[in-house]
Amino acid sequence: MIESRVRRWRHSLRVLLVAVAGPTLAVGALTASPAHAAAADDIRINEVVTTGDVNDSVELYNRGTASVNLSGWILRDDDNSSKYAIAAGTTLAPGGFVAFDVHNSFGLGSDDEARLYLADGTTLVDSYSWSEHSDPSWSRCPDGTGSFGSAKVTLGAANDCGSGGVSATAWPGGGSVSTADTKNAFGSDLSGLYQEGSVMWAAQNSGKLWRLVPNGSTAWKADTGNGWTSGKALKFPGGSGTPDDEGVTLTGAGSSGGVYVASERNADSSGTSRLSVLKYDVSGTATTLTAATEWNLTPDLPSVGSNLGLEGITWVPDATLTAAGFRDATTGAAYNPAGYGSHTGGVFFVGVEGTGMIYGYVLKDGGTFTRVASVSSGMAGVMELQWEPQASRLWAVCDDTCDGQHRTMKINASGVLATTAIYNRPSGMDNLNNEGFVVSGADACSGGTKPVYWSDDSNDSGHALRRSTITC
Repeated sequence: MIESRVRRWRHSLRVLLVAVAGPTLAVGALTASPAHAAAADDIRINEVVTTGDVNDSVELYNRGTASVNLSGWILRDDDNSSKYAIAAGTTLAPGGFVAFDVHNSFGLGSDDEARLYLADGTTLVDSYSWSEHSDPSWSRCPDGTGSFGSAKVTLGAANDCGSGGVSATAWPGGGSVSTADTKNAFGSDLSGLYQEGSVMWAAQNSGKLWRLVPNGSTAWKADTGNGWTSGKALKFPGGSGTPDDEGVTLTGAGSSGGVYVASERNADSSGTSRLSVLKYDVSGTATTLTAATEWNLTPDLPSVGSNLGLEGITWVPDATLTAAGFRDATTGAAYNPAGYGSHTGGVFFVGVEGTGMIYGYVLKDGGTFTRVASVSSGMAGVMELQWEPQASRLWAVCDDTCDGQHRTMKINASGVLATTAIYNRPSGMDNLNNEGFVVSGADACSGGTKPVYWSDDSNDSGHALRRSTITC
């Protein structure tokens, strides 16, 4: 990203007055066609990032009721010679967000401006100026109409305008925490977790997948059958590379339908982001697994550091989403699974460590995909995501970066995921580097509580797994 740049002479006469609290349509726009004038009146610069872990970026928001074709529209900074042309075929649905990484065209400095023009290059649609770098984002609150202020980076999604009045509360279960593995059984880098009945799936950053089975009533150990004793090595399609796998989940078909892993890079090329979801057949006895399919989401997501990518992943059934009135951010209408052809029968939600963003994807056969949701978790980072079907809620978990905070989200009346509760970590839990979290099923309820488990990436005190409870 751009740390600093040589300040340019500003042009002495600005075309329009720049109003931080909601710029108006340029007078020049009156010469555009009625369709363009209406379109321009609905599209707003909504977020600007000038420094930090994300490249210089500008986000646009459609506050109108109709989709708008942005093909050829132009973004500039305060220099008229700068130009970033929006690609042909770019359409923004009503209520939709789209972010553009502009750093290869121009840099956004500490005293600068972002300007949006129609394709003619002279009709100004919207602009925003600032006198210091974003910290880390300049964001409108509320989206599209409010004033700009400092907020978390939420490029491509609703701005983080606070927790919606939800305050953090105590952990909703037992305060005591115990270890749930044998000392030094797994070592460091154990990350995502997923419980399938009496089996626990665990992803390890070194390109390894574990199949765990009960070790007594409160702990887990490696399955010793079918080649799982030391975990199984993972490879990208074709058998090359080592996924830096961070999250793991299953669909409604269970593990027999494949195990899905979220990876943030190829460890053999550790300096380059590769934000992918990989599907593995785990039915055999081989100790190395090669991905049957890869959905490489990197081109569709804002750029992040190579070690700040996909961390959490979870799957939510189509039937659950449609029953809750889930809104498809791509179409702006109610989610319609039939419109996506052959896919997994649900939506995969992935969490990004570097931005705290959560994205929903329909992963289609053959490795293609469509993004249907973008939402801020409200936390500095997302390390784990878990859908709890019994409560129809999504758990978003942060590690020691956020003092072990957990949030639950549900689909609200507008059809989007919104925070319903913020929980502090259990009182008996140290501020550990927990990158995995899983909630046991309803069948595990006893005396009004059920187990939950965490995986500690740092293997503190020689233990990677810990256990507590939540209320049923």
